[in-house]
Amino acid sequence: MKHPLADLFDGAEEIARAISSRETTTDRTSDSDSDPAHDHDHDDVAHSRRAIGTCHPERLDLVVSEVVEETPSTRTFRLRRPDGRDLPPFLAGQYVAVYADGTSRPYAISSSPARLDHYDLTVRRVPGGRISSHLLDGLAAGDPLTTGGPLGTFHHNPLFHGDDLVFLAGGSGVVPAMSMIREIVDRGLDRRFHLLYGSRDLGDVVFREELDALAAADPRIRVDHVIQNPGGGWAGPTGLLSAALIDALTGPLDGRMAYVCGPQALYPYALDQLTALVLPRRRIRFEANGAPADPTRQPHWPAGTDPAEEVTVTARGTTFRTPRGRPLLDALEDAGVRPEAACRSGECGLCRLRVVKGTVHHAEEARLRLSDPPAGYLHSCVAYPLTDLELDV
Repeated sequence: MKHPLADLFDGAEEIARAISSRETTTDRTSDSDSDPAHDHDHDDVAHSRRAIGTCHPERLDLVVSEVVEETPSTRTFRLRRPDGRDLPPFLAGQYVAVYADGTSRPYAISSSPARLDHYDLTVRRVPGGRISSHLLDGLAAGDPLTTGGPLGTFHHNPLFHGDDLVFLAGGSGVVPAMSMIREIVDRGLDRRFHLLYGSRDLGDVVFREELDALAAADPRIRVDHVIQNPGGGWAGPTGLLSAALIDALTGPLDGRMAYVCGPQALYPYALDQLTALVLPRRRIRFEANGAPADPTRQPHWPAGTDPAEEVTVTARGTTFRTPRGRPLLDALEDAGVRPEAACRSGECGLCRLRVVKGTVHHAEEARLRLSDPPAGYLHSCVAYPLTDLELDV
């Protein structure tokens, strides 16, 4: 059986072989008058960057090969390279950033990492959502779409997470779970996976037929749907993913790893329920899921600071006004200043900028280095301007 990380190791070996081959060629030709040493150095760097870029690209120019309607509000977009080559390897649970309409949003990959001829991105419409509406209303088979390479830490770690897993999903939070389940089946992994999937109603369940079929056919996979407002004809669990319901469905959680993905409101609720079941915090993993809906509710938001009041921000020679309660990254993009970004949740650090002058609120979601705040660095996707700012972008 091929190890689930083998594709990544194979990619690293390919890079090493490419660099080694290049170095050998350089050694053979270094005495040639027609090929100066500094040209070799330049070629080596360029060759290494190309080799590394095959596994860790900054951008992927892809084409939509198929669109599948999962529910009235959710579609899956199957993406391929125009030339048919395989896509970079990823770990089940990771995401790619989609670049469109002058901004980006992260979307989890729902397809199996065992099948690299395509990525499936399953997108649910968010009320008022800029990019979800852009994709669902305007993207069709044959259209181009630009993404970043795979990123994210929300995936199974075979060294620490064990082989008995519980996943609490709400709404579109089932997407990374789908990728994990498909990998178990495709690669024949010795791993047990129990999905507790909460949905508002029966018409809101994404992947319902496939999930039920996989669970019926494979003893390693168990799926329990929990419907909040079932209406008639539903005999399964109802309500919320409470501690009592989790315990009734999963049994003891001792030694098991729990994953949680869904709307932001699910996270503190799920933590309370799992804690009540005496599951240690180190055995609970949450997917990063955007900037806080209301930064003023965080305990370290300065008292008496009005989030609606505007401040002045200067970056790359551009000056603009923005409310204190709006993420800096969003304000920068709308002003035409577009830092690199991917997760938009404080995790990846690609949007890391330095404050030259002024004060910001760092949201709890920001995974800053210990040295970042003293040196003035922030993650602009989850940073909020408290005073007038000057930024080094």
